[in-house]
Parts: sequence; C-alpha cells; structure tokens
Amino acid sequence: MRLLHTMLRVKDLQASLDFYCTLLGMKLLRQKDYPGGKFTLAFVGYGDEANQSVLELTYNWGRDDYDLGDAYGHIAISVDDIYQACADIAEQGGKVVRQPGPMQHGSTVIAFVEDPSGYKVELIQAHH
Repeated sequence: MRLLHTMLRVKDLQASLDFYCTLLGMKLLRQKDYPGGKFTLAFVGYGDEANQSVLELTYNWGRDDYDLGDAYGHIAISVDDIYQACADIAEQGGKVVRQPGPMQHGSTVIAFVEDPSGYKVELIQAHH
C-alpha cells in the first residue's frame, strides 16, 4: 500500500494553484473539469504521482466558502532554509501565520503558512 493523495476543497482554484505552485514550488501534474458534476480536480506535487504523494485540489463550481472545522490539522513540508522560505513566501504575498522558531516543548524549527482557502501548511526545517 502507498499513500496516493490528500484532497482539499478549495475556494478559488487559481489562487490555490498560485499558492502551491508559485509560493511552495509544487508542479501542476494534471487538471480536469467535470462539467456533469460541476467541479474541477487539479493534482499538484513535488514529483510524479507514480512515486510521490500529492495534493488533490477540488474546486466545486460556484462554491466559494467552506467550514474547515476543528478536526483538520495541517499539511507538512520539509524545507532546506525555513527562514528564507518564509521570507520568500511573505515577499510574494503569502500569509505566514507563525514565524520560524523552535516548536513548543521541542527543538524542531517550524513555521506555518496559510493557503488562500484557510488551510494551514507547516514548514519544517530539514536536518542535513
């Protein structure tokens, strides 16, 4: 077995693609409209779906708001230089909601950014 993807319902597909592809450096792997169901699926990630887990961004046509609830946590991404990554994201208009620093009760350096739909993405300083 292998984890294939995580699906997120997004408010604005283009804003979400800009966030994940431009700000976080993912690639748009495939995108397809489903007129009968009135939705679009876009798959983004850092590598081929055959070898890596990816994100499925689901845009339901005409739907621009969701209740994210309190059960969802976050997506986590490893970065080589968390301070530079956060500076770059902020400079390009991204929302850094927790500046880089050690996690509470630990030493791992983390930060959080927020995507256009309100989902949190944790950035974790890679260990070399």
